[in-house]
Amino acid sequence: MLSSEVQNSAAHSVLCWLATVDGNGQPNVSPKEIFAAFDSEHLVIANIASPTSVRNIEVNPLVCVSFIDVFVQKGFKVAGTARNVRRQDTEFSRWAAPLEAKAGPRFPIHSVLVVRATAIDPILAPSYRLYSTETTEQSQVASAMRAYGVQPARGDA
Repeated sequence: MLSSEVQNSAAHSVLCWLATVDGNGQPNVSPKEIFAAFDSEHLVIANIASPTSVRNIEVNPLVCVSFIDVFVQKGFKVAGTARNVRRQDTEFSRWAAPLEAKAGPRFPIHSVLVVRATAIDPILAPSYRLYSTETTEQSQVASAMRAYGVQPARGDA
């Protein structure tokens, strides 16, 4: 389900947004900086400071994770079910491995939110649909760089 295109998009996204719902139906959306596509079925998200997300998942495992490359302005929405794998659980090391490589010693991972994907939809900036003949990834990157006031790193131009 998590194709190479989805996995590549996750790898090029700086943040993801995790949507959860509590027992009263109150939604919560929280940005997560340390996340990864684990395999063709799962995303993993580090619980560094996410007590509300963890609490909500324990009550209602249905989640939605969204991520985009802010320059290309494309990404994916992944719906699925999540579970919280705690540090003391025997499977923690396996799920946490790609996250610990990203977090390093500076950000302690308390647990791993393991999301099993059940549906995936692309996210595209409206320009791709409204102006499909003139919108390219290159034009979107150039536009985003102007908007954010940034330049490509040397060697990336």
